[in-house]
Amino acid sequence: MTTPAEHPWGRVDDEGNVHLRTADGERLIGQWAAGSDPAEAIAFYERRFGALETEVELLEKRLESGALSPADAVKALDRARENITDAAALGDLASLQTRLEALAPQIEKAREERKAARVAEQAQAEVRKNAIVTEAEKIAEGTDYRKGADRLSELLDEWKALPRLAKSADDALWHRFSGARTAFMRRRKTFFAEQDGKRSEAKKTKEKLIAEAEALSSSTDFGATAGAYRDLMTRWKAAGAAPRNVEDKLWKRFRAAQDVFFQAREEANAALDAEFAVNAEAKEKILVEAEALLPITNLEAARRAMNDIADRWEAAGKVPRARISELEGRIKKVEQAIKAAGDQEWKRTDPEKSARADDMIGKLERAITEAEETLAKAEAAGDARRAKDAAAKLENHRAFLAMAQKAQSDFS
Repeated sequence: MTTPAEHPWGRVDDEGNVHLRTADGERLIGQWAAGSDPAEAIAFYERRFGALETEVELLEKRLESGALSPADAVKALDRARENITDAAALGDLASLQTRLEALAPQIEKAREERKAARVAEQAQAEVRKNAIVTEAEKIAEGTDYRKGADRLSELLDEWKALPRLAKSADDALWHRFSGARTAFMRRRKTFFAEQDGKRSEAKKTKEKLIAEAEALSSSTDFGATAGAYRDLMTRWKAAGAAPRNVEDKLWKRFRAAQDVFFQAREEANAALDAEFAVNAEAKEKILVEAEALLPITNLEAARRAMNDIADRWEAAGKVPRARISELEGRIKKVEQAIKAAGDQEWKRTDPEKSARADDMIGKLERAITEAEETLAKAEAAGDARRAKDAAAKLENHRAFLAMAQKAQSDFS
């Protein structure tokens, strides 16, 4: 026989039957082996109750944290009810049921809140999807094929992350978005196909230009060939870009051919400069003679000396390029000084101006004679007014005569 054992929510009788006390009376929930310790039976069924209690607590916490969707919460609640109803456990099962029933309004509230949130989320999604479509259509009208394609890809990723709208609205917006992407990508494909064609043609053109450049690289006709290379460079720029993987290689070949020519030209010019250095020394000595003529005091002597200097200057030959500007500038300064002196002498002795001065003097002398006669007659007649006018004219004519005589002396 088993010694009976009592529990606040049940008991174990002397036959090992385990009973649960409820508001409706006792309910047999299990049987323990006869002859074993009833405390073990009580502890076993208490643990069962503890597991049910833990289930309820976990459900309450998940609802409070929002970790469960309303649909999942309803399923969990039904499952917990089923587990507690007629459960074989020792404890206040009624209180657990009461706690479960208290969760139902919370689940309904969460359902309403989630529904409202979903409505708001869809409203925001609709606004954003409209904005995405508008931007995509604007991109589709443009020709920025590189950035445009990247941006459309970003917009597509954003679209996929947004919640779906009502089917008709979502499908309509997607149709516009997809249409804009398709139109843009089709034009983009055509554009790059054309670009590839142009680059391929540019590659052929530049290969021909390289062949020309390489053929000219050994030329010693430096002046004409330098001009030819300038023309080649103009044609190279006009050819456009070749495919990226060959453009740099083509340019290096083209530039290398030019470098060969211009290096040879530099070496040739350097050799000439060394040869012309002697000529520069000779011209420096000639310059000493030429600059000694300044300032010009005897024009004819300076002209004769400069004619001889000019002959010897030309006979001295070419000078190094770096000294051309300096030496030519110095000899030109002497030439300009002689020319300026000659111009000044011409102005001073201009026969036409001298003739005009002589003519003016004659006219003024005749005018003075007439004015003197008029003055004498007016004074003899006692005509003061007429005498005054004649005297004024006489004074003016004499003043102009003095100026004309001075100008004539300048031509003498």
